[in-house]
Amino acid sequence: MDNSFWIETTNKTNYPKLEKDIDVDICIVGGGLVSAITAYLLSNSGLNICILEKDRVCMGVSANTTAKITSQHGLFYNYLENNFNTDFAKQYLESNEDAISLIKNIVEKENIDCDFEMQDAYVFTTSKQEATKIHDEVETVKKLGLNAEYLTKIPLPIKNVLAAIKFPNQAQFHVRKYALSLFDIIYKKGIQIFENSQVTDIKHNSDSYSIYTDKNVVKSKFLVMATHYPIKNFPGFYFLKMYQSKSYAIAVDTKEDLFPGMYINSWDPVISFRTVPYNNSRLLIVVGSDHKTGATDIKIEDRFKNLENYVRNIYPNMEVKYKWSTEDCISLDKVPYIGEFSNLYKNMYIATGFKKWGMTSSHVAGKIISDKILGKEPKYAEIYKATRLEPIKNIKEFGNMLKESTYSLVINKTKPALNSLDDITNGNGGIINYNNEKIGVYKDDSGKIFAVKPICKHLGCELSWNNLEKTWDCPCHGSRYDYTGKIITEPTKENLDRIDI
Repeated sequence: MDNSFWIETTNKTNYPKLEKDIDVDICIVGGGLVSAITAYLLSNSGLNICILEKDRVCMGVSANTTAKITSQHGLFYNYLENNFNTDFAKQYLESNEDAISLIKNIVEKENIDCDFEMQDAYVFTTSKQEATKIHDEVETVKKLGLNAEYLTKIPLPIKNVLAAIKFPNQAQFHVRKYALSLFDIIYKKGIQIFENSQVTDIKHNSDSYSIYTDKNVVKSKFLVMATHYPIKNFPGFYFLKMYQSKSYAIAVDTKEDLFPGMYINSWDPVISFRTVPYNNSRLLIVVGSDHKTGATDIKIEDRFKNLENYVRNIYPNMEVKYKWSTEDCISLDKVPYIGEFSNLYKNMYIATGFKKWGMTSSHVAGKIISDKILGKEPKYAEIYKATRLEPIKNIKEFGNMLKESTYSLVINKTKPALNSLDDITNGNGGIINYNNEKIGVYKDDSGKIFAVKPICKHLGCELSWNNLEKTWDCPCHGSRYDYTGKIITEPTKENLDRIDI
């Protein structure tokens, strides 16, 4: 129930752990979709390649997505044209359409059984103001070369829909079946995959990189950081250029026939819909309830409940089969960072900031990075340039990031703890004052105490307790730890300090 549909309906992997020092041509850090597709596109190059994953491959963000394969990233193209230019918006659209074709071609070429289906994609609204925006978006997208349609009726059974934009010939699939097939293909081609091999440090040498795990070192000419959020802070400074957002998902049996297509509404609260084959029928996957990671001004406990109530208004007899959450990196200008990590670090590449649209963005990234490593000139590299230094377009969000970081780095640490140990009831957690020190405490259902120092190991922000998922979350940059202090999500590279009470 608490794992994603994609994880629960696929097998566990069992690749070896790195047990010795090795030299390779290319080291890819991270075992998600970017890693899989980049290695796949390089698998016939004759280069010696390894992949390092801290846990098991495709168990992170890639395994907790909606798995829509689409160039329709909300009402986005009017924004791109207005904030960049028409050619920029056209290249963004074409790069994502190319990614759809790439996925389709790989599925067909490799005969991958991953429930791949062509579907139309829709953004809809019940608001008159948003209807005008949808009309403008349709006109922009048509100008960019895609035959988008303006509609006032859609197959999704939502009341009072006033307008929608339809993108034809998009797709969806079972993301983990696809990714695990890619890992199996590249492994058989000789690419080394190491699981349970957490990277603890990266050092730049004159003409290579040393990538450290807990006991061993990988030396590599090329380094690809495919860790969702960069685990190296400097000199890229990506922690100043991105924030992380959490979303929640449920897969439900509606007890009714379901609709064709993929859907998302245009404004808050943003809710996404798609269906998936399941036991000779179909489940409905609904995603939403977004908030910034580590937020303390919301009732996190209501996130799943809000989704369930929303769906129950449409399908009263529905039954929740799976539920999960995920995290997404969002850049300040809303465009992913793909390419060179820094102008100071030659042959080091990054892919991050996919803004909740990782299925196509991961393939755009894999193509750009693999082309660069092979000495080719990638077609769309300039618009995704990770080292871009244009003026910050989202001044408001940048101000919010600085405010939250300052608050958590400085102010939170001087505020008194809100609880004593006796105030923490079984099944709950929080920050307490213990021997004049702030301690993060969780008590399980039997009353067993798990205590940690509640300071993020990334850059020192004070963590917040997430009682829905029993995790410690960082409001500054989105690192997450389980209640024992073990890393769940980057950019942190170290577990929390455990405290014995």
